[in-house]
Amino acid sequence: MPPSVPSLPRRVARTLRTSLFAQVLCALVLGIVVGKLWPDTATALQPLGDGFTRLIKTVISPLVFCVVVVGIAKAGDLKAFGRIGVKALVWFEIASTAALVIGLVAANVVGPGQGMNVDPSSLNAAAVDESTGGGQLPTTTEFVLNALPQSFVGAFAENELLQVLILACLVGAALLHLGHTKVPKILPAIEQAQEIIFAVVGFIMRLAPIAVFGAMAHLVGNYGLGVMRTYAKLIVLCYVAAALFIALLAVALKAVTGLSLWKFLRYIREEMLLALGTASTESVMPRVMQKLRRAGARDDAVGLVLPTGYSFNLDGASLYLSIGTLFIAQAVGVDLSLGQQVTVVLVLMLTSKGMAGIPGSAFLALSATASSLGAIPAGAVALLLGVDRIMDSMRVVTNLLGNCVAVFAVSRWEGALDTDRAKRALDGEDTSPPADGEEGAGGEAGTGALAPGIPAQKPKELKESASEAG
Repeated sequence: MPPSVPSLPRRVARTLRTSLFAQVLCALVLGIVVGKLWPDTATALQPLGDGFTRLIKTVISPLVFCVVVVGIAKAGDLKAFGRIGVKALVWFEIASTAALVIGLVAANVVGPGQGMNVDPSSLNAAAVDESTGGGQLPTTTEFVLNALPQSFVGAFAENELLQVLILACLVGAALLHLGHTKVPKILPAIEQAQEIIFAVVGFIMRLAPIAVFGAMAHLVGNYGLGVMRTYAKLIVLCYVAAALFIALLAVALKAVTGLSLWKFLRYIREEMLLALGTASTESVMPRVMQKLRRAGARDDAVGLVLPTGYSFNLDGASLYLSIGTLFIAQAVGVDLSLGQQVTVVLVLMLTSKGMAGIPGSAFLALSATASSLGAIPAGAVALLLGVDRIMDSMRVVTNLLGNCVAVFAVSRWEGALDTDRAKRALDGEDTSPPADGEEGAGGEAGTGALAPGIPAQKPKELKESASEAG
């Protein structure tokens, strides 16, 4: 007798019960419906999304610290870690500049602000100050100094990723210097802490559908769908430009690693949908780090490139800023010369690096760019207040994919990527986490281990350790 096929309602119920993707998708649609039908109630649901993001942020710093320390210790080569950092920064600069140029070309061809003939004096410039809280982007010196921790605990308490990265590099370097004879229990303890953090992330992710529902209901209830009709040309241009940039990322990933970006999108579809719903890439960082490790990227590459990209590789923001600058200029009737547009690129290359974690950073960067040109009234930035939140989805997707591609590309460049394992993971054949002592890049991580989780030492280090033990 053939086995009975479950009825459609049962199959749907089972999918909703077991698939995070289906749960988040349903929550997304439900949030839009509630925001449209009951906007006053929907605007009060924002704490659902904010609460989830706060919970995720509590584990990001300790997770980054653990992954980087373990990655350095297992790689057994601090110079290799330094090379990864330099190559990551080179990749970030190339990608961000490409995004800025694509944005400028798209805005020049389409002209989203042409014909608006806006009088800058009629705009409420104070609304920009209210959105940014009166803040300012840090100068280059301030940015560098802020990346240096003032205290070990403070870096974690304030969730400063660059400071945590520096501390992790120092601790990883100290573990390599001391070797397994002096601190035999530290690295295994950090590895166990890392597993605990991943388990905590799993618990928090069960709340993801609730967070997406609250965030999306608040967005639609607060801004409505009418704003999309008002700024339709600008919105469509930004999303088309982002699609072109993502296609460029797909070509680059295929050329450098042989991997398919579309298969990777399917591989992280739950995380991508959650990032879209909450308008935050931080909410998915822990899960994305775990999936990149499963996809063959070595721990040290994942731990360094991905968190650093959150500050240095904001490709989606770069696209938006370049298009937004020209949109504002066109709307108020200012014709920017080629030299002024080159200045826009140069200014945004600097200002976009200090945006992460600053409220209203996009408006601050746009205001700084307008001020540097001297031709665009700074108050004209208020033109984008109504549409900025709608652009979050574009920025989030582009930023996240840009950083993930950077991890794969830099890992491949450094020989820290197991391409066969990556292809199996993206094909859905192998998504299990690496076993203890197993590195993501087959055989290129070091020369063996003297104890679980402890890298092999070079002959000179062995001799020194033996003399100290004697």
